[in-house]
Amino acid sequence: MLYAVILAGGVGTRLWPYSLEQRPKQFLNIIGRLSLLQATQARLAPLVSPAHTFVATQHEMARAVADQLPMIPSSNVLIDPTGCGAASAVGLAALHLRRLDPDASMVVLTADHLIANGDTFRSALAAAERVAAENWLVTIGLRPSAPETGYGYIAQGEALPATGGFDVFRVARFVEKPDRAAAEAFLADGRYVWNSGLSVWKAQVILDEITAYMPTLASELTEIERLHDRSLGTPVAGDTIHRIWPRVVDTTIETGVLAHSDRIAVIPAELGWSDVGSWGAVYDLLPHDAHGNAVVGQHLSPDSTGSLIFSRPEKLIATLGLADMVVVDTDDVLLICPRSRAQEVKQLMTELEAQGHGDLR
Repeated sequence: MLYAVILAGGVGTRLWPYSLEQRPKQFLNIIGRLSLLQATQARLAPLVSPAHTFVATQHEMARAVADQLPMIPSSNVLIDPTGCGAASAVGLAALHLRRLDPDASMVVLTADHLIANGDTFRSALAAAERVAAENWLVTIGLRPSAPETGYGYIAQGEALPATGGFDVFRVARFVEKPDRAAAEAFLADGRYVWNSGLSVWKAQVILDEITAYMPTLASELTEIERLHDRSLGTPVAGDTIHRIWPRVVDTTIETGVLAHSDRIAVIPAELGWSDVGSWGAVYDLLPHDAHGNAVVGQHLSPDSTGSLIFSRPEKLIATLGLADMVVVDTDDVLLICPRSRAQEVKQLMTELEAQGHGDLR
């Protein structure tokens, strides 16, 4: 049986000031009528039902998850005190699923990415499930379209048997966010794909690999399992996790396990994927007017070009002569920056703290 684990604990600082610590981007309607979290759950259907979908998040975000995904049983919201996207969240979810179903396979995906090609997405996951049935840890790779330095890369090794119309390769190595020269070399090489963060594996297999390569985390998971015979969603289990988790090293599953294992396979796929990781990415994803502007809200200008104007529906933003800029207006903050520097917005978090505006994070 295939289950889904949506990691929904990130903060999304590069979309500040619209995305805040208490209202991170996965809960926001940035592209379309659904929040990124809601869109993530919706695109799983009919491959994975709501009853087989789990959401790993932090305690302070659990209410938002319940509000946005009322079809998900409350016992399917797994609380990770350290935040998600880490190996600990994956291990905790795998432990939970193995206890429910010893033969469980799990797709792990993040709540704040956009995927335009839903049919291809589901077909790729179904293919990955078949490969994972042979005890592989399978990740979905994305053909790079540019020498992007903000993404991790996966080097394809020897070809494995194709399945479901998709090529399958053994992973030769993972590369974390290369510099520009390396990214250009990867693009020219043709054997490298972007790491989408989408993975499929048996719960038992990932737990075995955590035992092999992250023995401290495995020990903590064993202690949790030994103390609790019932669901990990119980309050007593939650107390135990809060006591144990500060001892766990916070690292990604790629760094902790996938970079070391010899069981890793990759399936390249064209998903229409974006991590919606900056205001520049939001500009690219939104429709543009005749002057190349992407507008959410109201915008008045005779001559501004190539700019993102992002505001509330009732607020009119008027500009003159803007070119390739980002303007984001919220109740408390007005952000203005060149589109070319949109990736640097997260640097403002340090300035906010230094100048006593930590409440605006």
